Amino acid sequence: MIKRLGTAALAASFAVAAWTGAANAGEVLDRVLRTKTLTVAVGTDWGPVSHLDESNELAGYDVDVAKQIAASLGVEIKFVTPGWDLIAAGKWEGRWDVAMGQMTPTKERAERMDFPATYIWGPTSAVVHKDSKATKPSDLEGKVVGVSAGTTGEAYANHNFTPAWLNAEPITYQFKPAQVKTYGANTVALDDLRLGDGVRLDAVIGDTPIAHDAIKAGYPLKILEPALFNSPGDVAIERGDKELSDKIAAAVKQMENDGTLSKLSLKWYDVDYSKEQ
Repeated sequence: MIKRLGTAALAASFAVAAWTGAANAGEVLDRVLRTKTLTVAVGTDWGPVSHLDESNELAGYDVDVAKQIAASLGVEIKFVTPGWDLIAAGKWEGRWDVAMGQMTPTKERAERMDFPATYIWGPTSAVVHKDSKATKPSDLEGKVVGVSAGTTGEAYANHNFTPAWLNAEPITYQFKPAQVKTYGANTVALDDLRLGDGVRLDAVIGDTPIAHDAIKAGYPLKILEPALFNSPGDVAIERGDKELSDKIAAAVKQMENDGTLSKLSLKWYDVDYSKEQ
Protein backbone atom coordinates (compact mmCIF):
# COMPACT_ATOMS: atom_id res chain seq x y z
CA MET A 1 0.00 0.00 0.00
CA ILE A 2 1.08 3.61 -0.54
CA LYS A 3 1.93 5.19 2.82
CA ARG A 4 0.79 8.64 3.95
CA LEU A 5 3.18 11.37 2.79
CA GLY A 6 4.09 14.88 3.84
CA THR A 7 2.67 17.87 1.90
CA ALA A 8 5.55 18.23 -0.58
CA ALA A 9 5.83 14.52 -1.15
CA LEU A 10 2.06 14.25 -1.53
CA ALA A 11 2.08 16.87 -4.28
CA ALA A 12 4.84 14.99 -6.05
CA SER A 13 2.93 11.74 -5.77
CA PHE A 14 -0.15 13.29 -7.39
CA ALA A 15 2.04 14.46 -10.27
CA VAL A 16 3.41 10.94 -10.77
CA ALA A 17 -0.06 9.44 -10.50
CA ALA A 18 -1.43 11.85 -13.07
CA TRP A 19 1.42 10.92 -15.39
CA THR A 20 0.84 7.19 -14.98
CA GLY A 21 -2.94 7.34 -14.89
CA ALA A 22 -2.96 5.07 -11.83
CA ALA A 23 -3.98 7.38 -8.99
CA ASN A 24 -5.32 5.84 -5.78
CA ALA A 25 -4.11 2.33 -6.63
CA GLY A 26 -2.07 0.16 -4.31
CA GLU A 27 1.62 -0.36 -5.01
CA VAL A 28 1.26 -3.55 -7.06
CA LEU A 29 -1.92 -2.43 -8.83
CA ASP A 30 -0.10 0.83 -9.57
CA ARG A 31 2.62 -1.11 -11.37
CA VAL A 32 0.15 -3.29 -13.24
CA LEU A 33 -1.83 -0.30 -14.53
CA ARG A 34 1.31 1.70 -15.32
CA THR A 35 2.92 -1.10 -17.33
CA LYS A 36 -0.45 -2.34 -18.62
CA THR A 37 0.76 -5.85 -17.82
CA LEU A 38 -0.25 -8.40 -15.20
CA THR A 39 2.64 -10.78 -14.52
CA VAL A 40 1.37 -14.18 -13.38
CA ALA A 41 3.36 -17.10 -11.97
CA VAL A 42 2.28 -20.56 -13.13
CA GLY A 43 3.87 -23.98 -13.61
CA THR A 44 4.88 -25.75 -16.80
CA ASP A 45 4.24 -29.31 -15.60
CA TRP A 46 1.17 -29.15 -13.39
CA GLY A 47 -1.11 -31.20 -15.63
CA PRO A 48 -4.56 -29.65 -16.24
CA VAL A 49 -3.68 -26.85 -13.82
CA SER A 50 -1.02 -25.44 -16.18
CA HIS A 51 1.35 -27.06 -18.65
CA LEU A 52 3.09 -26.60 -21.98
CA ASP A 53 0.93 -27.89 -24.85
CA GLU A 54 2.02 -29.38 -28.20
CA SER A 55 2.84 -25.89 -29.46
CA ASN A 56 4.99 -25.20 -26.38
CA GLU A 57 2.39 -22.68 -25.20
CA LEU A 58 1.08 -22.49 -21.65
CA ALA A 59 -2.36 -24.00 -21.28
CA GLY A 60 -4.64 -25.19 -18.50
CA TYR A 61 -7.41 -24.17 -16.14
CA ASP A 62 -5.27 -21.70 -14.22
CA VAL A 63 -3.92 -20.15 -17.41
CA ASP A 64 -7.46 -19.51 -18.66
CA VAL A 65 -8.58 -18.07 -15.30
CA ALA A 66 -5.54 -15.77 -15.18
CA LYS A 67 -6.27 -14.48 -18.69
CA GLN A 68 -9.81 -13.61 -17.60
CA ILE A 69 -8.49 -11.70 -14.58
CA ALA A 70 -6.08 -9.71 -16.77
CA ALA A 71 -8.90 -8.92 -19.21
CA SER A 72 -11.07 -7.64 -16.35
CA LEU A 73 -8.23 -5.27 -15.37
CA GLY A 74 -7.90 -4.11 -18.96
CA VAL A 75 -4.24 -5.15 -19.22
CA GLU A 76 -2.10 -7.66 -21.08
CA ILE A 77 -0.89 -10.83 -19.39
CA LYS A 78 2.67 -12.11 -19.01
CA PHE A 79 3.43 -15.54 -17.61
CA VAL A 80 6.54 -16.50 -15.64
CA THR A 81 7.36 -20.01 -14.45
CA PRO A 82 9.25 -20.07 -11.13
CA GLY A 83 9.30 -23.26 -9.08
CA TRP A 84 6.46 -23.89 -6.66
CA ASP A 85 8.81 -23.55 -3.69
CA LEU A 86 9.61 -19.97 -4.74
CA ILE A 87 5.95 -19.14 -5.25
CA ALA A 88 4.85 -20.58 -1.91
CA ALA A 89 7.70 -18.93 -0.01
CA GLY A 90 6.34 -15.42 -0.63
CA LYS A 91 8.79 -12.48 -0.74
CA TRP A 92 8.34 -12.15 -4.50
CA GLU A 93 9.96 -8.68 -4.57
CA GLY A 94 7.97 -7.61 -7.61
CA ARG A 95 9.06 -10.49 -9.84
CA TRP A 96 5.40 -11.33 -10.44
CA ASP A 97 2.11 -9.79 -9.37
CA VAL A 98 -0.14 -12.82 -8.98
CA ALA A 99 0.47 -16.52 -8.35
CA MET A 100 -1.83 -19.26 -9.56
CA GLY A 101 -1.36 -22.96 -8.76
CA GLN A 102 -4.59 -23.40 -6.76
CA MET A 103 -2.84 -22.50 -3.53
CA THR A 104 -4.65 -23.51 -0.36
CA PRO A 105 -4.86 -20.62 2.15
CA THR A 106 -3.24 -22.04 5.27
CA LYS A 107 -2.50 -20.11 8.44
CA GLU A 108 1.23 -20.15 7.70
CA ARG A 109 0.81 -18.88 4.13
CA ALA A 110 -1.59 -16.14 5.25
CA GLU A 111 1.33 -14.60 7.15
CA ARG A 112 3.14 -14.06 3.83
CA MET A 113 0.41 -13.65 1.22
CA ASP A 114 -3.14 -12.45 0.71
CA PHE A 115 -5.80 -14.64 -0.92
CA PRO A 116 -8.36 -12.47 -2.74
CA ALA A 117 -10.55 -15.21 -4.21
CA THR A 118 -11.22 -18.92 -4.41
CA TYR A 119 -11.50 -20.17 -8.01
CA ILE A 120 -11.54 -23.93 -7.48
CA TRP A 121 -12.41 -26.49 -4.82
CA GLY A 122 -10.42 -29.67 -5.18
CA PRO A 123 -9.81 -32.97 -3.42
CA THR A 124 -6.38 -34.22 -2.37
CA SER A 125 -5.87 -37.96 -2.47
CA ALA A 126 -3.38 -40.73 -1.85
CA VAL A 127 -2.31 -42.46 -5.05
CA VAL A 128 -0.62 -45.86 -5.29
CA HIS A 129 0.72 -48.14 -8.03
CA LYS A 130 -1.95 -50.39 -9.53
CA ASP A 131 -0.11 -53.42 -8.09
CA SER A 132 -0.30 -52.06 -4.55
CA LYS A 133 -2.29 -54.08 -2.02
CA ALA A 134 -3.50 -50.85 -0.41
CA THR A 135 -7.24 -50.31 -0.82
CA LYS A 136 -7.77 -47.36 1.50
CA PRO A 137 -5.61 -44.50 2.85
CA SER A 138 -5.11 -46.13 6.26
CA ASP A 139 -3.26 -48.99 4.53
CA LEU A 140 -0.38 -46.54 3.99
CA GLU A 141 0.55 -46.47 7.67
CA GLY A 142 4.35 -46.71 7.92
CA LYS A 143 4.91 -46.47 4.14
CA VAL A 144 7.20 -44.26 2.00
CA VAL A 145 5.19 -41.38 0.56
CA GLY A 146 6.11 -38.80 -2.08
CA VAL A 147 4.84 -35.21 -2.01
CA SER A 148 5.46 -31.95 -3.82
CA ALA A 149 7.53 -29.65 -1.60
CA GLY A 150 5.69 -26.73 -0.02
CA THR A 151 2.21 -28.15 -0.66
CA THR A 152 -0.68 -29.09 1.58
CA GLY A 153 0.09 -32.70 0.62
CA GLU A 154 3.46 -32.35 2.33
CA ALA A 155 1.82 -30.73 5.36
CA TYR A 156 -0.69 -33.57 5.55
CA ALA A 157 2.04 -36.21 5.33
CA ASN A 158 3.94 -34.52 8.17
CA HIS A 159 0.78 -33.99 10.25
CA ASN A 160 1.17 -30.21 10.44
CA PHE A 161 -1.60 -29.06 8.09
CA THR A 162 -3.55 -26.13 9.56
CA PRO A 163 -6.46 -25.03 7.32
CA ALA A 164 -7.21 -21.31 7.39
CA TRP A 165 -10.17 -20.92 5.08
CA LEU A 166 -13.66 -20.00 6.26
CA ASN A 167 -15.59 -22.83 7.95
CA ALA A 168 -12.69 -25.26 7.52
CA GLU A 169 -13.10 -28.57 9.30
CA PRO A 170 -10.19 -29.90 11.39
CA ILE A 171 -8.00 -32.30 9.44
CA THR A 172 -8.25 -35.99 10.33
CA TYR A 173 -5.06 -37.87 9.51
CA GLN A 174 -5.70 -41.35 8.17
CA PHE A 175 -2.11 -42.61 8.31
CA LYS A 176 1.42 -41.68 9.34
CA PRO A 177 4.17 -42.32 6.76
CA ALA A 178 7.49 -43.79 7.82
CA GLN A 179 9.25 -41.51 5.34
CA VAL A 180 8.18 -38.45 3.34
CA LYS A 181 10.11 -37.76 0.12
CA THR A 182 9.77 -34.29 -1.38
CA TYR A 183 9.74 -33.45 -5.09
CA GLY A 184 9.63 -30.29 -7.18
CA ALA A 185 6.19 -31.21 -8.55
CA ASN A 186 3.54 -33.89 -8.06
CA THR A 187 4.08 -35.05 -11.63
CA VAL A 188 7.73 -35.90 -10.83
CA ALA A 189 6.63 -37.90 -7.78
CA LEU A 190 4.11 -39.77 -9.92
CA ASP A 191 6.93 -40.59 -12.37
CA ASP A 192 8.74 -42.36 -9.52
CA LEU A 193 5.58 -44.12 -8.35
CA ARG A 194 4.83 -45.56 -11.77
CA LEU A 195 8.15 -47.44 -11.72
CA GLY A 196 6.47 -50.02 -9.52
CA ASP A 197 4.94 -50.62 -6.11
CA GLY A 198 7.59 -49.87 -3.49
CA VAL A 199 10.41 -49.41 -6.02
CA ARG A 200 10.95 -45.82 -4.95
CA LEU A 201 7.62 -44.94 -3.36
CA ASP A 202 4.61 -46.66 -1.90
CA ALA A 203 2.29 -43.73 -2.54
CA VAL A 204 2.00 -40.07 -3.55
CA ILE A 205 -0.18 -37.46 -1.85
CA GLY A 206 -1.39 -34.77 -4.21
CA ASP A 207 -4.19 -33.13 -6.15
CA THR A 208 -6.72 -35.71 -7.31
CA PRO A 209 -7.27 -34.09 -10.74
CA ILE A 210 -3.54 -34.34 -11.53
CA ALA A 211 -3.61 -38.03 -10.60
CA HIS A 212 -6.66 -38.57 -12.82
CA ASP A 213 -4.80 -36.86 -15.66
CA ALA A 214 -1.78 -39.13 -15.18
CA ILE A 215 -3.94 -42.25 -15.19
CA LYS A 216 -5.68 -41.04 -18.34
CA ALA A 217 -2.22 -40.67 -19.90
CA GLY A 218 -1.44 -44.34 -19.16
CA TYR A 219 0.25 -44.26 -15.76
CA PRO A 220 -0.35 -47.60 -13.95
CA LEU A 221 -1.78 -46.00 -10.82
CA LYS A 222 -4.96 -46.02 -8.74
CA ILE A 223 -6.49 -43.42 -6.46
CA LEU A 224 -7.47 -44.52 -2.96
CA GLU A 225 -10.88 -43.54 -1.62
CA PRO A 226 -11.96 -41.55 0.21
CA ALA A 227 -10.08 -38.34 -0.58
CA LEU A 228 -7.86 -37.15 2.28
CA PHE A 229 -9.44 -33.70 2.30
CA ASN A 230 -11.11 -31.09 0.09
CA SER A 231 -9.77 -27.56 0.03
CA PRO A 232 -10.13 -24.25 -1.82
CA GLY A 233 -7.59 -23.15 -4.40
CA ASP A 234 -7.05 -19.38 -4.26
CA VAL A 235 -5.39 -16.66 -6.25
CA ALA A 236 -2.37 -15.47 -4.25
CA ILE A 237 -0.84 -11.99 -4.13
CA GLU A 238 1.72 -10.26 -1.94
CA ARG A 239 0.31 -8.94 1.31
CA GLY A 240 -0.97 -5.41 1.65
CA ASP A 241 -2.47 -4.31 -1.69
CA LYS A 242 -6.19 -4.13 -0.90
CA GLU A 243 -6.99 -2.41 -4.19
CA LEU A 244 -5.53 -5.25 -6.25
CA SER A 245 -7.16 -7.78 -3.94
CA ASP A 246 -10.58 -6.18 -4.45
CA LYS A 247 -10.14 -6.07 -8.25
CA ILE A 248 -9.23 -9.76 -8.39
CA ALA A 249 -12.07 -10.71 -6.05
CA ALA A 250 -14.54 -8.88 -8.27
CA ALA A 251 -13.17 -10.53 -11.43
CA VAL A 252 -13.42 -14.03 -9.99
CA LYS A 253 -16.89 -13.32 -8.58
CA GLN A 254 -18.04 -12.29 -12.04
CA MET A 255 -16.62 -15.51 -13.51
CA GLU A 256 -18.48 -17.47 -10.86
CA ASN A 257 -21.75 -15.64 -11.45
CA ASP A 258 -21.71 -15.90 -15.26
CA GLY A 259 -20.70 -19.57 -15.28
CA THR A 260 -17.19 -19.07 -16.68
CA LEU A 261 -15.49 -20.94 -13.82
CA SER A 262 -17.85 -23.86 -14.20
CA LYS A 263 -17.29 -24.05 -17.97
CA LEU A 264 -13.50 -23.88 -17.61
CA SER A 265 -13.51 -26.58 -14.94
CA LEU A 266 -15.56 -28.90 -17.15
CA LYS A 267 -13.24 -28.12 -20.06
CA TRP A 268 -10.09 -29.13 -18.19
CA TYR A 269 -11.34 -31.69 -15.63
CA ASP A 270 -14.66 -33.04 -16.91
CA VAL A 271 -15.89 -32.21 -13.40
CA ASP A 272 -17.18 -28.93 -11.99
CA TYR A 273 -14.69 -28.11 -9.24
CA SER A 274 -15.70 -24.45 -9.18
CA LYS A 275 -18.09 -25.03 -6.27
CA GLU A 276 -17.35 -26.37 -2.80
CA GLN A 277 -17.54 -30.18 -2.74
